[in-house]
Amino acid sequence: MALGIKIRKLETSKEYTMEELFEAIKDKEFSAGKPELTTHLTMPLIVFPPLDRNNQVQISPGQMKKAPWNKFQITKNEVAGADNVAKNLLLHHVTDGWSSVTGVFGKKSKTAEELVVKTYEELQALGL
Repeated sequence: MALGIKIRKLETSKEYTMEELFEAIKDKEFSAGKPELTTHLTMPLIVFPPLDRNNQVQISPGQMKKAPWNKFQITKNEVAGADNVAKNLLLHHVTDGWSSVTGVFGKKSKTAEELVVKTYEELQALGL
């Protein structure tokens, strides 16, 4: 882990698109909450309810190739979604980057890091 960033790498036994992975997990219970499928910029992501604007557990492809994939990353990041990109960029600009400090420090950051690990363990237990 590097300064506020925790990443777990999940390898599945078969390949999934993000939509297929979402279908496989959408009805499961996770410590991080109920998963949702969203798009961030042009990339599909599976996200969990955010703790705040800077701390959200997310599942993304872990390979630099076209879908489907069998490697995924579970991490925490700023709230994803097309409507949040502009808000995050504006806040970064207006505050000279200070708006994202809670994404690195604080109780919610620590909780999000713990949820990354729990989510990884819960996904592994599903035997995908």
